[in-house]
Order: sequence, then C-alpha cells, then structure tokens
Amino acid sequence: MPPLQPWETLFDYATRKKEVLDLEAEMAAPNFWDDQKEAQKKIDRLKTLKTIVTPLEALTASAKELPDMLELGEEEEAFAQEVTAEIKRLEEECQKLRLKALLSGPHDAAAALVSVYARDGGTDANDWAEMILRMYTLWGQKNEYKIQLVDKSENEEAGINSAAIVISGPMAYGYLKGETGIHRLVRISPFNSEGKRQTSFAAVDVSPVIDDEAEVEIDEADVRVDTFRASGAGGQHVNKTDSAIRLTHIPTGIVAQCQSERSQHKNRATAWKMLRSRLARLEEEKREAEQADKHKSKARVGFGSQIRNYFLHPDQRVKDARTGYTEGSFHKVLDGEIQGFLESFLRLYRGQEEGES
Repeated sequence: MPPLQPWETLFDYATRKKEVLDLEAEMAAPNFWDDQKEAQKKIDRLKTLKTIVTPLEALTASAKELPDMLELGEEEEAFAQEVTAEIKRLEEECQKLRLKALLSGPHDAAAALVSVYARDGGTDANDWAEMILRMYTLWGQKNEYKIQLVDKSENEEAGINSAAIVISGPMAYGYLKGETGIHRLVRISPFNSEGKRQTSFAAVDVSPVIDDEAEVEIDEADVRVDTFRASGAGGQHVNKTDSAIRLTHIPTGIVAQCQSERSQHKNRATAWKMLRSRLARLEEEKREAEQADKHKSKARVGFGSQIRNYFLHPDQRVKDARTGYTEGSFHKVLDGEIQGFLESFLRLYRGQEEGES
C-alpha cells in the first residue's frame, strides 16, 4: 500500500471516501426509502462528505497536470500567464478545502436555526432586525441551501420584533455559529424626520438543528407550554384558533415558539425541535467555556456580546469586532455576501483551539 500523501492525512480522505462509497451503495438498495427520515439523513450526510471529497479529487487531478503546464509555460511565454493563474486558483481552492476540513465540531454538519431579535433602537431596531434576517436568507440562497421560516413576529410600524429561520445545507451550522451575538447599525434614521444619526441593535442566536430526540433529553415536567393566537397580515389570513405554541424551559429560561403553521400539532413539533436545538447550543457553550477556562483563554463571544458593526454614516463599511475583518460595501454585505466574515471567524476560532490543544 503506498504511503499517504499529506493532503490525504489533512482531509482524512480515505475515511471520507469510504463513507461516500458505502452511502452510495446503500442508496442503490431497493429498500432505501422504506424509512424516509433515516434515508434523508444519509442523503444529507452524503452531500456534506462530497463538499470535501469531490473538490479534493478535482483539485488533485488539476495538480497532476501542473508539471506539464509548467513545461509548456517555459516554452511559450503567452502560456506562462495561464500557468500562473492556474496555480493561484489551486491555492485558493486548497484554502477553501482546508477551511471546510476545520468544520469538525459535534454539530457543525447540522442545519442552523437562526433567530433574530430587535433590541435597542425603537423602530429602527425593528427595521434592522428584518434587514439582518434578509441578509442570512440571501446568504443561504446564494449557497443553494434550503430556507424555512419557522417563526415571525412583525412590528406594527415597520420591520420585525423577532423571527427564526432554519437554514439546511452542508455545514450550515458550522459556518453560521459564529454569528451569535449583537449586530450594531449606525445610519441616518429613515424614521426620524430630523434626519439624525441613529444607532440600532439586533441580536442573533444560531443553534444546531437536532433531529435526534435521544441526543438532547428534556424532562417535559420542566417545560411550560403556552398556546396563543398567531399574528398575521389581517383579514382572511388571521388565524382564529390558538394554534401558536410557546415552550419555556424553566431551569434555563430558554424559550422556543412557532406560529408558522395553521396546525397546532405542527407548530408544537417545530417548537420542540427548536427547544432541543437551543439546549444543544447551551451545552456546546458550556463545553467551550470549560475549555477556555482550562487553558486560561478568553471564552468565545456569546449571545449578549457585540460582534459586528455596520456603518452607513458617516462612511459605508462593516467591521467584525472579533477578527478585525472589514468589508467596504455595506449593501454587498446586506445582500448576503458574508462569507468573508464567516471564514475569518472560523480561522480565528479554530486556530485558537489548535493552539490550545
């Protein structure tokens, strides 16, 4: 057996490739869809594995062609520029793969439950919360992820009081978990007739979507269940029954609610899933705090901490308070171009973990 190449060790290629082949063999079986829930889990796992295996194989094939390209580049000056561009492309692809390989947390492969809440700033904060919600929705769409609205409370004047969406796709939670915290906006308020500068705040909480009830056990005696009438656009859309569900986990104070469906049964099931997700997030934060304390390092930024500043006045820019990463186009970021922020945080966070281990 030939020795492993460095890239095979870094990306654990052999293990991932074997799992891909095993899953593809299972999918070819005639009884694969007998258990649809389990089948979907395997399909999602296959998609996640292929986000590394497929581009890694393509990258390896391209790298094998480099010696011939270099030889041609030496003979033809015009071709040398293409070789330089190809080397740059391969380096960029390698960095992207290395980043994906860092997504190895216990829930990194899970879907992400993204909750957005208006905080200080009056109507501007409600408007800002809706802008943040749109930003994550567009990011998910750009990455071909599935977006599901599970809860939304609209503000009477403008924007939202709160909302929650589930973003499903390969490593959705792994990429987005660093978004938890306070997002601060500075702009000339469109709701102020005097045109004064306004500072608004929105809170974001990102939790892994936990489908396995056994993974997060909840004593039902610890949960208060409230039903209420879902808010709507009015007229025929108003729900005339108490179909909305709010669950309060009494020991932690964590609340999960859902009013997106007309069926109370469906809202209840979704609210329980949201509660399990938020409790799983809480346990993850406890482990991270213990690890940080063990190594006498700063604990990771949490739900109540300011993580990013968005400026529309006096200049346009967005700056992350933790990594220093900055984008000069406010509107580009709000249109879902946030990958740079996600990756800069992931590099910082994983780099600290590796340095402590």
